Amino acid sequence: MTLQPSFFPDPASLPEGFLYQPNLISLDEEAALAAWIATLPLKPYEFRGYLGNRRIAAFGLGYGRTDQHAPGIPPILLELRHKIAGFAKRQPEDFVQAMASEYAPGAGIGWHRDRPQFGEIVGVSLLAEARLRLRRKEGQGWQRLSQLLAPRSAYLLSGDVRRHWEHSIPPQDRLRYSITFRTATR
Repeated sequence: MTLQPSFFPDPASLPEGFLYQPNLISLDEEAALAAWIATLPLKPYEFRGYLGNRRIAAFGLGYGRTDQHAPGIPPILLELRHKIAGFAKRQPEDFVQAMASEYAPGAGIGWHRDRPQFGEIVGVSLLAEARLRLRRKEGQGWQRLSQLLAPRSAYLLSGDVRRHWEHSIPPQDRLRYSITFRTATR
């Protein structure tokens, strides 16, 4: 299977703060992480009383509106946190929140910005490719870009792309997992 190229015209046109790294982890690491996620007590993502199609488990700093804490970041994610920290040029301990997400066939995630208590975001894609779409308001319309996320790849949202762009992933046709790490803004 060949991967489609990015819809970004060239690297110079990437939004400031967006980075992409294919093959951040090995096939064996991907298999171990996917097997682990499959054992988690995942729950539908809840937003303002609505349940999303994806299911999640959160670790570290809670993802809710308050600074509640979820269970600590489990040992299986610590090596991955070390790798994503190197990719993001941060210290592993800077990433205080992790979320494992399951995207069953038909599940995606709509346009959004992550909650403001979080700073930089690094996502790692597992099992299936997905299209990460980006948009920002421009006059009466939207500037739109997208990046194909290959299995085992990582992306970083920081700076301008984190503050001024929304992102989404359209519904998938295959099971996909992702692990997202976040820094805190405080």
